[in-house]
Amino acid sequence: MAIREIRTYPDPVLRKRTDPVRSINGEIQKLIDDMVETMHAAPGVGLAANQVGVPLQVTVIDLSTRDDESLRHPLVVLINPEIIAAEGSITEEEGCLSIPECSEKVKRALKVTVKALDRTGKPFELTADGLMAKALQHEIDHLNGLLFIDRLSPLKKDFYKRKYRKTALQKA
Repeated sequence: MAIREIRTYPDPVLRKRTDPVRSINGEIQKLIDDMVETMHAAPGVGLAANQVGVPLQVTVIDLSTRDDESLRHPLVVLINPEIIAAEGSITEEEGCLSIPECSEKVKRALKVTVKALDRTGKPFELTADGLMAKALQHEIDHLNGLLFIDRLSPLKKDFYKRKYRKTALQKA
């Protein structure tokens, strides 16, 4: 396993729609292991493959260490995930490993059902609410080239785009 570099906005890889995984092989297994290690080291609760520069539909979410027992959920690996049902709505604070030092209130579905493949290629469905529902939506957005700032008001979205472009220019 290895810790990979987390790509930060405005890296173009974060804006590209990822490709479906066609074959779950040793390369995909290593990617998953690296993603889990990278996510834990960050630390974060979720990570999408494009956040480590790999444009594939793979994401990992781990809520097993949450202080609040009601928010805990074991590690889940989702390959080619798709939201098949969503209901209700809630607006809560959200942040992202790819947009450091930024958190804003984002409107999301209260409850979602996702279908995906697990790391062995077995299809499954997961219905979740609360933090897990929010994490699923956030990570699947990543796989579709969307960032949580895209769900903000035009004024706030423009503010963050200008802020991070300026930061990127200063680093160059």
